[in-house]
Amino acid sequence: MARALRLAERGRYTTDPNPRVGCVLVRDGTLVGEGWHRRAGEPHAEREALAAAGRAAQGATAYVTLEPCCHHGRTPPCTDGLLEAGVSRVVVGMQDPNPLVAGQGIARLRAAGVTVETGLLEADARALNPGFVRRMETGRPYVRCKLAASLDGRTAMASGESQWITSEAARRDVQRLRAGSSAIVTGVETVLADDPSLNVRVGASELAGLEREADVRQPLRVVLDSALRTPPGARLIGLPGKTLIVGVAPLPQRADALVDAGAETLGLPAVGGCIDLAALLVELGRRELNEVLVEAGPTLAGSFLRAGLLDELVLYVAPHVMGDAARGLFRLPGLELMADRIALGFRDVRRVGRDLRIILAPE
Repeated sequence: MARALRLAERGRYTTDPNPRVGCVLVRDGTLVGEGWHRRAGEPHAEREALAAAGRAAQGATAYVTLEPCCHHGRTPPCTDGLLEAGVSRVVVGMQDPNPLVAGQGIARLRAAGVTVETGLLEADARALNPGFVRRMETGRPYVRCKLAASLDGRTAMASGESQWITSEAARRDVQRLRAGSSAIVTGVETVLADDPSLNVRVGASELAGLEREADVRQPLRVVLDSALRTPPGARLIGLPGKTLIVGVAPLPQRADALVDAGAETLGLPAVGGCIDLAALLVELGRRELNEVLVEAGPTLAGSFLRAGLLDELVLYVAPHVMGDAARGLFRLPGLELMADRIALGFRDVRRVGRDLRIILAPE
């Protein structure tokens, strides 16, 4: 199963909106076939492993990180493939949370006489697909917020100058975060101040599992812009990939200029004069986006955190100080007492270049 999980990792940058899945076939103690799902519309991991094993799959055990599908989608059911090949035992990392499967694949195999065991390395299997699992269970994507700060928690000088707080190694690590994301969300203030690209700027050779430059996928760029102040000439609109400008419904007439420039526009309800972030995530989930990366200033980052909509915070900390006049990580008005604190738990701490990368999650 550990080998199957490593195989599934190879699809980290390509399988969206499908889950990352790996499969290993073993017969008489010998590995006879293995495979992983590469991208939507192509064979699933089980089919890849069965093709590699050929007749040796007869009587084999299949170790698969996610419950085999039992419905017709872009590809035929994997349960049918396993049964046709004569696999006698299937070990499943986790049950598929997709309502179209949700235990039915396991039941189908057992009804046909196949021995099925579940839950092996289940926590690792779930961690492999946080966005797919979250979307299937709640209808919304998994949300990460990326921030870079000095040792004293500052993200920009008082003037707004922020290039560059962290090292080149940390910035390249962010590119990998982007490449594994379905969408990048930012606010209009960031667009107006920095005119960012918000695209993936590393090649296939730097993204594990990618074989061709054409496999480098550009995530959807989402700008939260209540009054549609984004200039039609903004850099992110003219780049390869899609840009979605989200305003408060009903949208003003200047939305037409953004559409003419190549962007898509969307009107959502407002809460307190700002875009309803919960409604935004429901919409992104409806569009089959699994993992969303928030790259924004302290106001929008604070809004996501305060609303309880962040699943993970990725913080890069550089070993220098910027002073008390510089800008902070989050704008969180109203936090005045120790009892008001927002608790976070450490998930991972490691060095990236000369900086630290700290991954935290709300407790």
